[in-house]
Amino acid sequence: MSIFQHPFMVHALLAGTGIALAAGLVGYFLVLRAQVFTGDALSHVAFTGALAALAFGIDLRVGLFAATILVALLLGALGERGRADDVVIGNVFAWILGLGVFFLTLYTTNQSGGGNGTAGVTVLFGSIFGLSAAQTALALGIGLAVALAMLLIARPLLFASLDPAVAAARGVPVRALGFAFLAVAGAATAEATQAVGALLLLGLIAAPAGTAQLMTDRPYRGLALSAGLAVAQMWAGLALAYYAPRIPPSFAIIAVTAVGYAVALAANRLSKRLLTFRQA
Repeated sequence: MSIFQHPFMVHALLAGTGIALAAGLVGYFLVLRAQVFTGDALSHVAFTGALAALAFGIDLRVGLFAATILVALLLGALGERGRADDVVIGNVFAWILGLGVFFLTLYTTNQSGGGNGTAGVTVLFGSIFGLSAAQTALALGIGLAVALAMLLIARPLLFASLDPAVAAARGVPVRALGFAFLAVAGAATAEATQAVGALLLLGLIAAPAGTAQLMTDRPYRGLALSAGLAVAQMWAGLALAYYAPRIPPSFAIIAVTAVGYAVALAANRLSKRLLTFRQA
């Protein structure tokens, strides 16, 4: 039986395409701007936002998007103080994760939770094989909207990322652009949670982008390569999960992205050694 004859696979492939396209474009700039820590932080926030929404009887997607976008903007306001080596920021996000556990407990012990912790597992590990037609259409639409937003700001954002001082002198609104990018990154993070869950979404955002940067140092080619790799690896991961049913789809997707990065890293290092050997 063809993989495309199963509605759940068609839904997963369509939604996964939009999610991966957005993740690949956003991830490229997160890596380029040394803001991968932002993606890690937003994974904590995605978990807490979704569980908070469920605890108060709201659609978890409302909590996902509201929390991730709000905190992404807060990180933008912190500027240099929001770097990965900031002990205060690290403690704040550990506290946010703990708050997510509190909301999970609240949700599973009240009437709406019914003592069922399935929602928490879904938020942590994703549920891309369980998307309905309506959820698929929404995920694909949001993914394409995020991708379009990234393409619209790609040129000035690239300038601001590579040389912010010169970009500001040329009239580029560097700070406002940074806020806009982080808001879009928050939306992409929230959307990616449906595919791989809050626990693993950093891999989907960072690995294809890191692979692309190992393969080329040309920004626009790297951006296109990051998006293409993310989509291809999403499809490969979904196919792997389909043909090996015991493998969770979120793990399969992240495994494929990790292997892709490892291969690119090994090839990059081998190429440098060969070049050094020839020059010697």
